[in-house]
Amino acid sequence: MEIIESVSFASFLPRDKKQPYVLFSIKKLDILKILLMVLWKTKSIDNKKYIALSVKIDEIGKMLGGWNGQLSKQNSPYKGEK
Repeated sequence: MEIIESVSFASFLPRDKKQPYVLFSIKKLDILKILLMVLWKTKSIDNKKYIALSVKIDEIGKMLGGWNGQLSKQNSPYKGEK
């Protein structure tokens, strides 16, 4: 729930204010990955469900990582200048 809230909030902020919320979402997603792995290791969910959820979580992680990368470039003090 916190991931959805943070991403939603970031989407309405100006670009220079978004990155902390995106980073928070990435951290929460990493925690979700760990909890999912614990469920799988303890055999609380089967392989099929684990794989299906892992694929979706990985897709979300790639999206958040891409968003963070764009924000990092935009907020860089160097802006491609040497």
